[in-house]
Amino acid sequence: MAAHSQWSRERNLSTGRSAAGRLRILESLENDLAETDVLLAALQHAVADLGGLGGMVHLRGPGPDARIGLRLIVSSGVPRAFAQAWLEVRGDQAVAPALAVRENAFVWLPGPESDPRHGFGGETPGPKAPPSLPEVTGMAAVPLLGPNGPLGTLTVLTMAPGRPNPGHRAFLEAVGEWTARRLRRSAAITAETAATWVQPQPTGPSPQQALNAVRMGTYDWDIRTGQVSFSDTTLDLFGITPESFDSRIESWTALVHPDDLPRVVAESDRIVRTRGAGESEYRVCRPDGTQRWVQSRGQVVVGEDGEPRHVIGTVWDTTETHAAMESVGRALRHMSDGFLAVGGDWRIIFVNVEAERLIGSSLELVGRPLWDVPAVREVPGLEARCRRAATDGTPASLDIRWPQNDRWYHLRLVPVPNGLTFYFTDFTDKRQRAAELAAAQHAAAERAARIGELTLALAQAVTSQDVVTAVAERVLPPFGATGLIVLTLEIDRMHVVGSVGYPPEFLEKVHGTPLHGLPPVADALRTGTPRFSSSREELFTWYPLLTDLVDTVPQEAWALLPLIASGQPVGVCVISFDQPRSLGEEERTLLTALSGLVAQALERARLYDAEHTRARALQQGLLPRELPTLPAVDAAARYLAAGQGLDVGGDWYDVIPLSGDRVALVIGDVMGHGLSEAATMGRLRTAVRTLSDLELPPDEILGRLNDIVSDLGDDFYATFLYAVYDPTSRICSLALAGHPPPAVVRPDGTVSFPALTPNPPLGTADPPFDTADLEIPEGSLLVLYTDGLIESKIRDIDRGMEHLAQTLTSVQRVGGTGDLDRLCDTLSRTLLPAQQQSSDDAALLIARTHWLTPDNVASWSLPDAPQAAGQAREHIREQLATWHLDELVMTTELLASELVSNVIRHAKGPMKLRLLRSRTLICEVSDGSLTTPHIRRASDTDEGGRGLQLVAALSQRWGTRFTPDGKCIWTEQALT
Repeated sequence: MAAHSQWSRERNLSTGRSAAGRLRILESLENDLAETDVLLAALQHAVADLGGLGGMVHLRGPGPDARIGLRLIVSSGVPRAFAQAWLEVRGDQAVAPALAVRENAFVWLPGPESDPRHGFGGETPGPKAPPSLPEVTGMAAVPLLGPNGPLGTLTVLTMAPGRPNPGHRAFLEAVGEWTARRLRRSAAITAETAATWVQPQPTGPSPQQALNAVRMGTYDWDIRTGQVSFSDTTLDLFGITPESFDSRIESWTALVHPDDLPRVVAESDRIVRTRGAGESEYRVCRPDGTQRWVQSRGQVVVGEDGEPRHVIGTVWDTTETHAAMESVGRALRHMSDGFLAVGGDWRIIFVNVEAERLIGSSLELVGRPLWDVPAVREVPGLEARCRRAATDGTPASLDIRWPQNDRWYHLRLVPVPNGLTFYFTDFTDKRQRAAELAAAQHAAAERAARIGELTLALAQAVTSQDVVTAVAERVLPPFGATGLIVLTLEIDRMHVVGSVGYPPEFLEKVHGTPLHGLPPVADALRTGTPRFSSSREELFTWYPLLTDLVDTVPQEAWALLPLIASGQPVGVCVISFDQPRSLGEEERTLLTALSGLVAQALERARLYDAEHTRARALQQGLLPRELPTLPAVDAAARYLAAGQGLDVGGDWYDVIPLSGDRVALVIGDVMGHGLSEAATMGRLRTAVRTLSDLELPPDEILGRLNDIVSDLGDDFYATFLYAVYDPTSRICSLALAGHPPPAVVRPDGTVSFPALTPNPPLGTADPPFDTADLEIPEGSLLVLYTDGLIESKIRDIDRGMEHLAQTLTSVQRVGGTGDLDRLCDTLSRTLLPAQQQSSDDAALLIARTHWLTPDNVASWSLPDAPQAAGQAREHIREQLATWHLDELVMTTELLASELVSNVIRHAKGPMKLRLLRSRTLICEVSDGSLTTPHIRRASDTDEGGRGLQLVAALSQRWGTRFTPDGKCIWTEQALT
């Protein structure tokens, strides 16, 4: 404590100049110091300038408990018990460190004379009350500011009476700013990093600060009096105590090693003479007989008269650094490469053992100019290269042949401060292996060429059969093989994908065989390694049970290559030879490498096959399985897939029966190929059937479909044609969206394409859609198709339509339109010859129209009055008697009465009754209202509400459709 009092008295002299000098000392500290080093250096200078007892540095701590705001990181000059009490400071306490963080400013609080149980500020800082420090008059704290607020605080325990003067406060704030700036530059200080720092370990009985890993102390040398004062750490570094040190400069220099003393004295004289700063490194001979390396840095502080007054500075332990350097020297001394170092004057300063073998003993070389060494002079151009590397300051390398031993060395020249280093690496053996390496590279190039050819072929393979073909063409000829079988593993059974050179009887035996039934195959897949058999005898020795199976084939030697893809067994590739054959190591390595490529290609092809099969099945499932047999039309259709290698498309067709013997003919094309397009096609087909059940006209159906396609996104659009044929009027009402018009083949053989308004495709159109009504003669053909049938890469759509018309005319001329299925085949073969030029799928729908003759149609107008039901029954009795359908009179009368009564009660006229005799008896009642009747459940007490239930019970089908003038309610009854 006396030492600190002396320090305080001395530091009050020339306060301003001393503070400036201390800041210069701090600024001169190394940039790579650790955070704890920075904190300790700043704390010691702050304590020294304020003449305090000691100090502490707290950083904001982590943890969910918000009350723990600060944690002690380093301390100096305080007793152990005091430091332990200040390990954690809550952020809400009225103590100097916490207030400095909260107020973000300098804080000084008086000491605890009134109540020693309390901390500075009147509140207990920790779990236990700190010990009383009667010499301390207060605490001065400044925040360490970070980018997002205070990082922590730096606190000094003051001993002077009253608040620190403005000069001391300004210095403390400057030290806080410097400390925070260094912390921000060296590392991002957060609560997490603070939590990882080791808490300070106070010394034993001494009330001075703990010695930390840095062991950095301070000193102050009064030049006029020759007195010098040391901090606790400095005293400990020198191995002396405050009691044993008399504060004379001579006592300090007596501790310096005699060999280092002249250099230290010269450096001290220099900084005093120049009034500047300097540093030196020397050994300290401690009183206990040990030696330590220390480095000292000092700064001259001048007085008011401009003359040097003090030298203040820092000193820290560098013993471990010297030990590390000695360790590095030993490592360099015995490393396998030769190492040589020269100074700036080109004199040799270090030679390791390996370099001694080349240029001589280190005892003879160290201190000698490099160019005086005979072995070095004999290397042509070496001196020039060395001098150029030193001048440029960039590393260089060269290969040299050493004259003394005729061996080759790779020499690296690495410039270092004030010198150059040499690394010698012997690579003679590597040069001698050059021929072997060239041969190996040539062999590898040949293998790479073969693998490249097969890789290209496998990359172009789409199906599993394509993979088999690629292997047969690219692998069998180079090896002279004659047989090939590619097997896949599917649920513990082997399936033949393809083969070359094996009889069908053998393949039938192998196909579907359990894995354990083919032991060589099972072993190859189980171990993941190829199996090679050079002859039948060798194979039978390993697998005697295969004798009967192998005797049926002509092959004499085999290579079984397991096909492993993504770590999973895919199958086995069996390559066979018609003569006994022992494969060399290189051939086996190549086959093993090729098997990996085949496995990947086969797995990819199997996935393609499976996906393509599922897509085809999905598309076929979405298309009609068979077309309905209807009175109004006879129909036949075809779906024509695109060429091989392309995915499924979205073309579809449908024939939908409507009420009144009418029929809807549908064809469409979702643009694109793939599962999503096929799925979209299925959604549209389902929507069309649903909308057709509502008996909507063609233009409204296209409008609803356009909304559906638009909701699918911008990437979806489709062409569509919807036609409704009425056999009673022979009128075909149709609307299309971006679709080619149908071909109409009349009975006289003429073929025409109706001139229809070309509405945009679904998804891009803007309703309403235009509708056209065509009168179709009896026995005419309606040919509906998608663009894939008439358009290709070499034929535009106009030429395609011309070709279709010519084909239809030719077939009609020879009477080939009678069989619609045969006509579909003829058009497919003619327009798409073997699908060689088709890049799109196509759909074709042909319908022959029929007419419901007037003698099978009867209609009457009915009054909008109650007597209309009676008139309807009378008309029905007369007409059914004419049609010889007397057994249906009672049921039809009852149905008509209910329908007419429903119109009288709930609708409005004009009212019409129509009977159609087709494959069923159709009864229709029309009115001018748009209200749609619905069946409802009537309770036991209701007097009405059961009419439609009766209609549904008596008829085979019933429904409602809208007409241009209102609606029509219809029923169908089976003809007995």
